[in-house]
Amino acid sequence: MPRVSGVLETALYVEDLSRARDFYRRLMGFELFFEDARMVALGVPAGAVLLLFRRGGSVEDIAMPGGTIPGHDAHGKIHVAFAIPWGELAKWEAHLEESGVAVTSRMVWQRGGTSLYFDDPDGNVVEVATPGLWPNY
Repeated sequence: MPRVSGVLETALYVEDLSRARDFYRRLMGFELFFEDARMVALGVPAGAVLLLFRRGGSVEDIAMPGGTIPGHDAHGKIHVAFAIPWGELAKWEAHLEESGVAVTSRMVWQRGGTSLYFDDPDGNVVEVATPGLWPNY
């Protein structure tokens, strides 16, 4: 079987690209990689990319010089989880409170990890999780 190295990109669909870009840059500290009227690409540590697409703006295929990107879109409460190091949970709780972002749920997992859940401005469910969530994390 060919190997997979990890998750390279994950996408959320938003109503207001500028608002979403600013939220993730301010709250998470992600680096801006690319931006146009259709999408924003943000650098996430460990080589991942968070793609923010304007809801409804990517339903059609897009022809590019190197090939075609198939159309895609989503609606509803989409979920994304970000890994955080051991010992950073209390800092994240304080950071979210200082930023005016309400924690909607806290989950302690059987393997010892803890997750904090909160909503982004578009109602997407964002999670930050310590190690101990999955067998491989």
